[in-house]
Amino acid sequence: MQSAILPEDRADILYHSYDGGGVEINGPSILVRKKIGNSLSVSGNYYVDSITSASIDVVATASPYSEERNETGLSMDYLHDNVTLSSAFSYSKENDFTAKTLHLGVSQEIFGGMTTVSLGYSRGWDEVGLRGDPTFSKDVDRQNYRLSVSQVLSKNMLMEAAMEAITDEGYLNNPYRRVRYLTAPLTFAYQNEVYPNTRTSTALTLRTKYYLPYHAALHGEYRYFQDTWGIKAHTFEVGYTHPFKKHWIIDLKVRGYSQNKADFYNDLFPFINAQNFLARDKELSTFSNLTLGVGVSYEFAQDGWYFIDKGTLNFSINHIRFNYDDFRNVTAGGTPGTEPLYKFNANVMQLFLSVWY
Repeated sequence: MQSAILPEDRADILYHSYDGGGVEINGPSILVRKKIGNSLSVSGNYYVDSITSASIDVVATASPYSEERNETGLSMDYLHDNVTLSSAFSYSKENDFTAKTLHLGVSQEIFGGMTTVSLGYSRGWDEVGLRGDPTFSKDVDRQNYRLSVSQVLSKNMLMEAAMEAITDEGYLNNPYRRVRYLTAPLTFAYQNEVYPNTRTSTALTLRTKYYLPYHAALHGEYRYFQDTWGIKAHTFEVGYTHPFKKHWIIDLKVRGYSQNKADFYNDLFPFINAQNFLARDKELSTFSNLTLGVGVSYEFAQDGWYFIDKGTLNFSINHIRFNYDDFRNVTAGGTPGTEPLYKFNANVMQLFLSVWY
């Protein structure tokens, strides 16, 4: 009979960067994990995002801005036989948004470790503010329910199926974003977005990994998402991991995503207050993206070095191409409703050091 194991003692130092669509996000993250005895593992995380935004949503109706988000988190894993109990709490703050999130989970290995069943629950308490208006404060409550089953199918193949349900309630739109509406055949004006105050989302995910005879591996993933706002989305990903010589590992992946628009989304409404709910967030439009990613890892101190058991230096970069089917670039000019459809490219980079001790 195999038994579950706690995460290894480990420290990670990360630098991340996102650049695309007029938005730049970058900053460091530090995570340290340590076992206490044979049954308990604790970890702490500190994460910083420095954000500069001159995205099309911003420049169309407001001025570019810069802000910083700081997040701290603590987590614990408790092991008893084949059962792992997990809990985590995180707190993040920026000048107009505060988020507190509690995670609880339980995972059990059965059938001699061939099957793992996991249950999870998260509760979030967010507070939305508005720059320049200290009296503006809106609450958002979020709940997340998760169930997953992973199965060893053979000595070379693993598969996992997961289901997730999310409920959001409260102020769910962005106080800075506007929708546009026609005032005459060749002119338009803006008004505030209006969203429903509830949203329920469900997602189903299938993942598989196949280990090849020469120590390489293939992985694949499909995710289906739908919500009560009318959005349906599909995500596909395939990847390949290949060891190179003694110290190197190379990861390659291709990821595709597509969705239809929300029921109350429109790039250009026919008149003011055209319907009860109004949205022009490009993330609620019909769009797709394609990601090409490559990662390289170098393992060092394989035989140990002072207090370090081993370490890895890791670098990854993802290039993402976004294409929008019904969101137009108003900054390009033209007759309202005939402006060019919006598209942009983004690059996501991560550089991080991991050490086991």
